[in-house]
Amino acid sequence: MATDHAAPVMLLSLLLLIAVLFQFIRRAQTSPDRLAIRRIPGIDAIEHSVGRAVEQGRPIMFTTGLTPLGPVLYACMGVLSFVARKAALFRSRLIVPQSAPDALALIEDVVSESYRLEHRSSSFDSTSLMYLSDEQFAFASGYIGITHREQPGAAFLFGSFAAESLILSEAGQQVGAAQVAASVSPEQVPFFVCTCDYTLIGEELFSASAYLSKEPVLVGSLYAQDRAKVGIMILIVVGILFETMKQVVPSLRAIPDLVSLLISFHWSALTT
Repeated sequence: MATDHAAPVMLLSLLLLIAVLFQFIRRAQTSPDRLAIRRIPGIDAIEHSVGRAVEQGRPIMFTTGLTPLGPVLYACMGVLSFVARKAALFRSRLIVPQSAPDALALIEDVVSESYRLEHRSSSFDSTSLMYLSDEQFAFASGYIGITHREQPGAAFLFGSFAAESLILSEAGQQVGAAQVAASVSPEQVPFFVCTCDYTLIGEELFSASAYLSKEPVLVGSLYAQDRAKVGIMILIVVGILFETMKQVVPSLRAIPDLVSLLISFHWSALTT
């Protein structure tokens, strides 16, 4: 069995986290007003960039870089849906170059649905959603060409990026686009900070997506993860304090380490 390689306490902890996750998702579905998300400055940057492009009469670009299908892409879809609805509302052209064909299929569905929600289905142009290449620098070259030809007023770079991050952001800077980036790749954050107007770092991407989309799954997941982090931090602090007290008060050293006992407890102990 696969569970033979996991201690019972770890399996129980995982089940507890899953239960908390589903509980918050259900609460977000039934009582969305009870789960408030703090507005971060990145939200203002996104709205300002969209407004600037609309005022200039220039298109909006949005790319998820090298992001494959997965949680990061789904978070990016929350922001893309918001940007697409604004583009549809103000009749601004939205250009979405992509490097993954399977991600493009999902993106096309999200953008078309956003236009439908704004009653602008007739304005949706599927040719503005384009697959460039799944090769890293071929995709970057195609992105540069589109940027210089279309002269976007705003460019959004959300998702996972690698060595092409600086190439993409420099292209937007050269045409004077207001750029907002959000990356879960720590190595690429410094490049975005230097070349973009605003950069959302790490989990701010998930927070912005949940805030803008109000999607129950995203909101509930965000709440559950934050509570789990608080619980883990409390356990860490309690463990540090207890170990410190054992060093200060020698008589406490005779007390067995409960955490170590729980982690080392194995399935075989249940069958003996």
